[in-house]
Amino acid sequence: LAVLAASRPDLLVVVGAAQEGGGYDQGTPGSFAGFGVDLTVTLGPEPEGPPSGHATGTTLPASLAVAGWLLGRARWAVAPVAGVAVAEDLTSSGCGLLGADLGRSAERVAMLVLGDGSACRTLKAPGYLDERAAGFDAAAARALGAADVAALAAIDAGLAAELQA
Repeated sequence: LAVLAASRPDLLVVVGAAQEGGGYDQGTPGSFAGFGVDLTVTLGPEPEGPPSGHATGTTLPASLAVAGWLLGRARWAVAPVAGVAVAEDLTSSGCGLLGADLGRSAERVAMLVLGDGSACRTLKAPGYLDERAAGFDAAAARALGAADVAALAAIDAGLAAELQA
């Protein structure tokens, strides 16, 4: 987040996976109660002025709640925040088009992208042990860390689904 703040963006777009895609305004609440943790967060700081327009009862998906937690700990106040949940079944080309659209949403856009690694790294993992999981996670982390669009586009969506990533 410090690197993103140093880039002096006009907008921070937080992107994370969810069962259904959609947009979330700054200030949308989220919770970790479903995971047994009594903690609520908001996506970025509460906006000043009238309500942000998120529907009553709308809550952040888990990926964006994690982003809200990170932003709160960092006391993010550099730029407005928008959240985008990417549907888990969105194709790679659909993800590329969405990313391009998000990149044009302000003059200087920073993106905080959150993703789950595989759920197949150990014998006790939800997906059991799959020897391909560690290599998949490492390649995805390298691609995300380097913002390597070509490497991200080349991720095997079928393998990702098999590994519950």
